[in-house]
Amino acid sequence: MNRAPLKRSRILHMALMGASDPSGEAEASKEKPFLLRALQITLVVSLYWVTSISMVFLNKYLLGSPSLQLDTPIFVTFYQCLVTTLLCKSLSILAACCPGAMDFPTLRLDLRVTRSVLPLSVVFISMITFNNLCLKYVGVAFYNVGRSLTTVFNVLLSYLLLKQTTSFYALLTCGIIIGGFWLGVDQEGAEGTLSWTGTLFGVLASLCVSLNAIYTKKVLPAVDGSIWRLTFYNNVNACVLFLPLFLLLGELQTLRDFSQLGSAHFWGMMTLGGLFGFAIGYVTGLQIKFTSPLTHNVSGTTKACAQTVLAVLYYEETKSFLWWTSNMMVLGGSSAYTWVRGWEMKKIQEEPSPKEDEKSSMGV
Repeated sequence: MNRAPLKRSRILHMALMGASDPSGEAEASKEKPFLLRALQITLVVSLYWVTSISMVFLNKYLLGSPSLQLDTPIFVTFYQCLVTTLLCKSLSILAACCPGAMDFPTLRLDLRVTRSVLPLSVVFISMITFNNLCLKYVGVAFYNVGRSLTTVFNVLLSYLLLKQTTSFYALLTCGIIIGGFWLGVDQEGAEGTLSWTGTLFGVLASLCVSLNAIYTKKVLPAVDGSIWRLTFYNNVNACVLFLPLFLLLGELQTLRDFSQLGSAHFWGMMTLGGLFGFAIGYVTGLQIKFTSPLTHNVSGTTKACAQTVLAVLYYEETKSFLWWTSNMMVLGGSSAYTWVRGWEMKKIQEEPSPKEDEKSSMGV
């Protein structure tokens, strides 16, 4: 059965609010035993946490380690996109050779699709570049606060693009997030560790994350709704677009002068970073599949808290009470926003439609 195309406003609304398309949802599967389901969820959430936290610490090492001293953030990001592209193509070939062994879509480069995905790719490149540049200039402990305004940009874009207002309680949670962000910036400055450059990149990364959600929903039909095809085309475009940036910014000469260019350890860490970049997309989808989008958001917020504590312990940093307060405000505001949005969506679903009210009043 052919599905009716979604209106542009509906697509943007779904992207900004995290709602799924009800017409595309499969029928609910039979309930699994509680212990089995609990074990699956625990394993999936743990896999998401380990992958995400490991990727952040590894990227920090590649982008700003004093022992490595590699000042080529564009090249690092380009290489990770290249690894993801090659992994996608390899899995596609493997799936074609062993059709019963694994399920992976066939990937063939289509220039028409490449052009359709290009606007998203520009946003995607901006998002991962600003993410990495933020991580390069700020510490892992402050990284979460530096990129905490994504929820605020979601609300802002929902109003600017959809003219959709947000409830008072949701706006209140956004105010808590903004307050936590500014308190965190103030405390980083008081401790002498604030990087305005890194903070600016964090704000830009937050904006691009929101824009990426919008364009992903719009572009998915061009790749037959396949996230893996979209990942492949996004990273192919990224590899092509990164090359001129890599040359214009003089990173080629920096790379030539790099003392560890022939080190197997360096290339191993670079490749491992690419593997984590590929894996995070898979485990994120897996966590949403086994839980829900709202639970995924809560898990991400809790993971950010654990990541901050680990960073402070690993780098042997000492933070003030107000610094920790800023983190709790950001994490608490984000969790509260997730809860408010979930409560509002549930309330809307439970409200009877006007037609149902009319039938009830007629005694039907």
